[in-house]
Amino acid sequence: MPGLAVLPSDVFTSAGVAYAHYLSVMLSFGALVLERRLIKANPSRSEATLMVITDVVYGIAALTLLVSGILRVLYFGQGSDFYTTNPVFWWKVGLYLAVGTLSLYPTVTYILWALPLRKGELPQVSEALANRLAWILNIELAGFAAIPLLATLMARGVGLGG
Repeated sequence: MPGLAVLPSDVFTSAGVAYAHYLSVMLSFGALVLERRLIKANPSRSEATLMVITDVVYGIAALTLLVSGILRVLYFGQGSDFYTTNPVFWWKVGLYLAVGTLSLYPTVTYILWALPLRKGELPQVSEALANRLAWILNIELAGFAAIPLLATLMARGVGLGG
């Protein structure tokens, strides 16, 4: 492709970081949707195992989202001043941190499920626990869905003032 040879190499790095960022948003959201779909009292061994695996995927994707977001702010975006002076950016960061903090409860729960699963046993999941996890996942999904909205508003200069 003749046109690619004239592009500076940092274009590919910047595009790669942006791609990782977007892909991690999709993977994170998809994992949360799958977790919400699967959660129920007394899951089968395969369902409980899939929940644990799905949460690992969610964690890796969320971490990739954080790292790629930091890289975009510092090196590959519109300049750190554009972001750090915008209150919408801080709302977005705060929402990400709130969702991440909220996700600790399900993650710890699934880690505790892994212990009996390794022994060939099923985790004990009451109806109350399943309902609590479902509510937390609902809140996480709502929060996570709002993050791209804040990002699109921020990218259009909302929050920068006059």
